[in-house]
Amino acid sequence: MRTLIAIVALAASLPLASLAEDLQLAEVSVTEWKAVYGRIEARSRIPARARLGGTLVSLEVIEGDVVTAGQVVAQVVDAKINYQLAAIDAQLQALAAQLDNAKGELTRGEDLLARGVTTAQRLDALRTQVDVLMGQIAAVGADRKVVEQQGLEGTVLAPISGRVLAVPVAAGAVVLPGEAVATIGGGGIFLRIAVPERHAAFLQEGAAIEIETAAGPSEGTLARIYPLIENGRVIADVEVPDLPESFINARVLVRLPIDTRTALMVPETAVITRTGLDFVEIASPRGAVLRTVVLGQRQTLDGAAMIEVLSGLLVGDRVVTAHE
Repeated sequence: MRTLIAIVALAASLPLASLAEDLQLAEVSVTEWKAVYGRIEARSRIPARARLGGTLVSLEVIEGDVVTAGQVVAQVVDAKINYQLAAIDAQLQALAAQLDNAKGELTRGEDLLARGVTTAQRLDALRTQVDVLMGQIAAVGADRKVVEQQGLEGTVLAPISGRVLAVPVAAGAVVLPGEAVATIGGGGIFLRIAVPERHAAFLQEGAAIEIETAAGPSEGTLARIYPLIENGRVIADVEVPDLPESFINARVLVRLPIDTRTALMVPETAVITRTGLDFVEIASPRGAVLRTVVLGQRQTLDGAAMIEVLSGLLVGDRVVTAHE
């Protein structure tokens, strides 16, 4: 204790710099910040699914590739489709032969009716048979188009433009209809944060957010607060310009404004450090004196670097903010 008193006395006995300007202390409102980790996410994450079950014969993308909407991602082949087409073609040939025979019978019936050998009822039956066979051929032809379309659906296309995030299958694998071949993230990226629910009342849409990225500090805007609390945390989205999108789900440090309080703040230039102690020069009627202070957090207020004084100063003190 004697050593501390001696140090303070020695510092007070040192010659003080001439007064350049001073600031009358008053309580100011400062923002209380909460440090949390946010996660970079794609705005849309859509799987490219196989519409046809079969063997994955080719895979055109890997993780990290950039694709455009409609780009071919993979090719699925079902060998049964060729056999189905062959069976339908054989059925069409058989119906075509029956139709030729029915048309021949109809022509002969018309000749016989002209000579009065057959009846009109028999001729109507022959016409009906021709119409039925033509209808059957049309139906089988429509079935063939359905099978052809199934074969075309073996081409897996990218649903949106973006970056390939995951490819859970490999070439040669057997896939089922609706199975995801690749997951594509697109539509832009944003920052998603999870904040403890006790801070939910202090979150406001449009608030400025401080972010620490690999490229350096940045600022964003609290764009959306979701009303559903999950596992005791509030989910919110932050809009950040020029957010790096090299890695999706990457974690970045975010500082959120959660509350406001009053504090005594002095410019950093007013703080003098000597022999390991912090001092602030105070203007008084008897001249300038040094007071030992305990400092708190540093903040930027109106573009000026300020530091909080926890003890050592009172409201109304005139602080020398610059020295020469």
